[in-house]
Amino acid sequence: MTVPAKKPRPRRTFSAFGDVRRMPSEYEVMTHAQNWTTRSNRLAAFEQNPSSPANLWFLTYRENSPLQAEDWEQFRDPDSLTYRAYVSMQADAEAKTGGVLEEYAEAEADRALLPGQLALLRCLYTPSRYLVHGCQQIEAYVGYMAPTSYITNAAGFAAADFLRRVTLTAYRTRELQLAHPDSGIGESERRIWETDGSWQPARRAIEKALIAYDWGEAFTALNLVLAPTLDDVLIRQFREVSRDNGDQLSWLLASFLQADSDRRNRWSAALVSFCVEQQPGNEEALRRWIRRWTPIADEAAAGLGGLLQTRPERGHDASQVAAGARAAREAFHARVFEGLR
Repeated sequence: MTVPAKKPRPRRTFSAFGDVRRMPSEYEVMTHAQNWTTRSNRLAAFEQNPSSPANLWFLTYRENSPLQAEDWEQFRDPDSLTYRAYVSMQADAEAKTGGVLEEYAEAEADRALLPGQLALLRCLYTPSRYLVHGCQQIEAYVGYMAPTSYITNAAGFAAADFLRRVTLTAYRTRELQLAHPDSGIGESERRIWETDGSWQPARRAIEKALIAYDWGEAFTALNLVLAPTLDDVLIRQFREVSRDNGDQLSWLLASFLQADSDRRNRWSAALVSFCVEQQPGNEEALRRWIRRWTPIADEAAAGLGGLLQTRPERGHDASQVAAGARAAREAFHARVFEGLR
């Protein structure tokens, strides 16, 4: 008597995830293996013309990057953000921001600003949209070059955060221009960005990062060095100085932006941990890039610190601004790398 062969049990998961024997999350279904620029997804185009400029660019600055992993598709954003979740979250954040802007506009709070605080807004806050736009471009490049859609999506949302910040700064620039038409706000920002001595180290930093073509170095330069350093100046310390000078609106708006910065830091730290777990040699590559970009970031923070000292009635000492930004970055690095031990 022949015993009939058992039929194989039907799979209860998606084959793209391997034999994981579990239902993938919505985040994984929406994110996994969606990056069309990876070789597996563009194999036909690569084989047809492997020496095309686009293929050579990816080969040079991603496939041959010092930052390598056995399986990039195993990385996960700790916040597990999908497009739907991100839009819903930021819609709530924008509703809060819009309510605050409307409340302070009705109270004509901008007309009561101290002269020194208004000067700080003109020389530091409103020109910062050029810096933040540069950060947005670098983050978008990191996402485009990333070896997995799990990184592409996280970087894409971070780029959207920077765009949100640019938009808010531009909106405030117009509000301040209407309240103080003779202040130069709304007319002098580009000149300040391009020629003011206090801004030139930060401008050099961003322009150098824009030509850091290796995706791993671009990620390190922005997410691990420049952004943690300059956000401490332009968000935390600017917020404190604004509060001390009676500008509650600037204090509130900067507080709202901190959430975006914290979220970027979370997935950046997770990516560092993932890279080192995949290949321990990645730690030296990351630390080498950090050493390269640290003095550039410190110089940028020192330059902007001068504005926080000299412009408002109650400012922060420039050397303390630079030291505070350096300490914030080093604390972030300590959390990232000590977690690997």
